[in-house]
Amino acid sequence: MLAVDNLVTHYGPVEALKGISLQVDPGEIVTLIGANGAGKSTTLRTISGLIRPTRGSITYEGRDMTSLPPEHIVAMGIAHVPEGRRVFPLMSVMENLELGAYVRRDAAGVRDDLDRVFTLFPRLAERRTQLAGTLSGGEQQMLAIGRALMARPKLLLLDEPSMGLAPRIVESIFAIITQINREGTTILLVEQNANLALSVAHKGYVLETGRIVLSDRADRLLTNDEVRKAYLGG
Repeated sequence: MLAVDNLVTHYGPVEALKGISLQVDPGEIVTLIGANGAGKSTTLRTISGLIRPTRGSITYEGRDMTSLPPEHIVAMGIAHVPEGRRVFPLMSVMENLELGAYVRRDAAGVRDDLDRVFTLFPRLAERRTQLAGTLSGGEQQMLAIGRALMARPKLLLLDEPSMGLAPRIVESIFAIITQINREGTTILLVEQNANLALSVAHKGYVLETGRIVLSDRADRLLTNDEVRKAYLGG
């Protein structure tokens, strides 16, 4: 579904990605793990068109999308849930969700997906008229995921969905992530909690300072001694 080949990305003079390559197949959850500053979020931002790569290519369903603007990438079927949630705080829950469907013209389908989001996240249905900025952190994360789902993506890019959330809320969010995947959405996941990420993923890539240093099936990475020492607390 998604192929990233020899991707190089700069922030000004700083080379943030140093030639990474990865692959996401239909139906998978693929996770990127690594320390802060390894390039995980930069990878997602480059895929979704928010950052233009210096070199390399990104191919989605056989089509080169390396130079496409973000709105075209959304229309192709890729939605990005950014780190820090980035909801629109002065707009209601409902308005945030409606913005997620801004590239769509199928009103009936949008209504169906709104019902789906409210089924996945009943709390959002209860708070549909509430300003997004007044929601709790967990509710804002639900809203950020729900807003992305309103684009009806085939591929969902999730950046640090557990950040700043209580363990009970994290458990709930990850249960919903696995449910979304079972219902047919492929997921590329960046997550600081490597143990949790690998426990739900099919395969994983380990990033260090802008390079992929290891890739394998998720269950093998969970038992890899180097990965355990570096990212899984021993």
